Amino acid sequence: MSKTVSLKIDGKDVKVPEGTNLIDAAQAAGVHIPNLCYLKGMKGIGACRMCLVEVEGAKGHSVGCITRVKEGMNVKTTTPQIEETRKFILDLILSMHPLDCMTCTKAGVCTLQQYAYDHEIKESNFTRKKFGYPVDAANPFIKRDSDYCILCGRCVRVCKEQGTSVLDFMGRGVGSKIGTAMDKPLQESGCTFCGSCVDACPVNALLEADRWRKGREWDYTTTNSTCLSCGNGCDIVVSTKDGGLVKVNSEGDEGSVEKYICATGRFGFDSVSSDARVTSPLIRVNGELKEAAWKDALALAAEKLKAAGGSAGVISTAGILNQDAFVLSKFASDVVKTKNVDTTASLYADADSMKFSDQADIDSADVILLAGLNPSQWERVLPALDASIRRRVSRGAKLLIINSGETRASSVATVNMTADEASSLAQIAKALAAKGKAADKALQDAVSGLSATEDAEKAATLLSEAKSPVIFCHPSLFTAARNIALLTDVKVVAVPFEANAKGVVSLGLTTEGKTYGEMVSGGVEVLYAVGEVPAAKRPDVKFLIAQTSFMTDLAKQADVVFPAATFLESDGTIINYLGKVRDVRKSVEPAGDSKQHKNILIELSKVMGSPIKESAAAMKSAFQAKDKPKFRPFEKKQGLDVNPAELNESINKPVIYSSRLVWLKEVMTEA
Repeated sequence: MSKTVSLKIDGKDVKVPEGTNLIDAAQAAGVHIPNLCYLKGMKGIGACRMCLVEVEGAKGHSVGCITRVKEGMNVKTTTPQIEETRKFILDLILSMHPLDCMTCTKAGVCTLQQYAYDHEIKESNFTRKKFGYPVDAANPFIKRDSDYCILCGRCVRVCKEQGTSVLDFMGRGVGSKIGTAMDKPLQESGCTFCGSCVDACPVNALLEADRWRKGREWDYTTTNSTCLSCGNGCDIVVSTKDGGLVKVNSEGDEGSVEKYICATGRFGFDSVSSDARVTSPLIRVNGELKEAAWKDALALAAEKLKAAGGSAGVISTAGILNQDAFVLSKFASDVVKTKNVDTTASLYADADSMKFSDQADIDSADVILLAGLNPSQWERVLPALDASIRRRVSRGAKLLIINSGETRASSVATVNMTADEASSLAQIAKALAAKGKAADKALQDAVSGLSATEDAEKAATLLSEAKSPVIFCHPSLFTAARNIALLTDVKVVAVPFEANAKGVVSLGLTTEGKTYGEMVSGGVEVLYAVGEVPAAKRPDVKFLIAQTSFMTDLAKQADVVFPAATFLESDGTIINYLGKVRDVRKSVEPAGDSKQHKNILIELSKVMGSPIKESAAAMKSAFQAKDKPKFRPFEKKQGLDVNPAELNESINKPVIYSSRLVWLKEVMTEA
């Protein structure tokens, strides 16, 4: 635990951790120090000078974002001289900034506008300058208008910290600006369109491309929720107006390395109101799918499922909510009475890796070991994990990589072991044991004949000396990686490729009969597919039921199609890859006659004569499974080698091809 420092800020007694800067210390005391360039969690750069404060005994004014607290310090955040200086700075900025607040989309949430209001500035006293920079509006995601830019550098810093490094300062003096290399449009600069720069921009220089005349911030209803597009399960805030979706932004604690969403999570919401949606039940009649009443569709599905019984199969994605998964598990076991129930999680993870994976806090991790994973913002494979790790490294953490292939994150790694992952973990265990770390006999015997490489020795040293080490591993390496926890205090996290894999496995969606792979190849009489499962070809089954939000390739071949609500139209929870329960809240009403997965299943169970109910208590007990680490062979489990990029794209295909994301897909294909 860090040392606590006591000081006074505007006469208030404040106690904060040693090393805290004055802006954050003041915030802890409920005092706001004006600032334009500071970003919580990152080192201050003292660029805007709005955060000047007076420290008793110091010569001149101190810069709040780069000045650290000291014991007994006495700070004044507002004096006549400080206020005059801030007003002068604002006056200069406004002389080079459009004063069109009445029609500016960012009005109401513009930091510059707020400070001008606070300091009673209506017009600049300096000669106004207009640069007339061209607007970059060549993509459907982010609009860049450099005439509004105040050169705070926040966008540059967030882009560099997460490793994308697309934006930077160009030129010098008054005519300087922020742009891309060679001043190219974003799509030609390596931009991933994550929109981190949009969230960081305090003015109207960076904005969602489609925001013009779609309402101001005060017109929106906001809902905190969770994105289910991939295995990271990122926190989001959804803005709606008049019952429609307007925008999605990253949510989460300010300063957290987890505050990130990718282009799919930010801009894929267009698909919710697209023509690709299934909005009413469908029944195949004379070879064609026709709209039907819920009553008729449920009756037909119930008839086929009851007749099939144990010969029926149920498959699902691992991106459904806990509440949906619980009801689906009960539906399969108690209503249909089949053991053939499985999810896409079985393509890349075994049950133990999901149930017993540790809960971890990446914000406090000082050493991170990445084993068998290749997260990438560019390939959109666990992009938030990639961004979070790079941010932690930029803030001082050490990254260790073990992978049999090349990884993009290796460019920021302290140790990069390109070798067999299980063998490399065994070598690290050997090096830890040699350092006197206690190990049971089975583990000692397993590594006794090994010799650790120089990289393994270095990795072992870093892990043993770390205060909060974390291992992020492919689920197939979970038991091998967990052996390290027998030698040193480390959290071991098996990272899935879908948002709620931990939840669906914990709630019983694991097969005791046929596997997901076997069922999508046939082998059951009736197949019930829930969610946008990555199967394009109809399995060899007598009857196919598709419960989906979109008219997928599989749904087009189904005999009955149930319209399901998207996650933006649903309520519930998930367990993310860090083992934390996250809320998913309904932002808009379900399209047409679509219903949340659990509600469809409950209605179907009634028709089948065995009504089921949700049980929060049962769900809670399912998440309490614990298991102490014990030695397992240093082996990589086989059969869990699905390509994560292909899996992610297949599951998100309906979202990509029924939203503006299709433009990005086409641009990337051309490149």
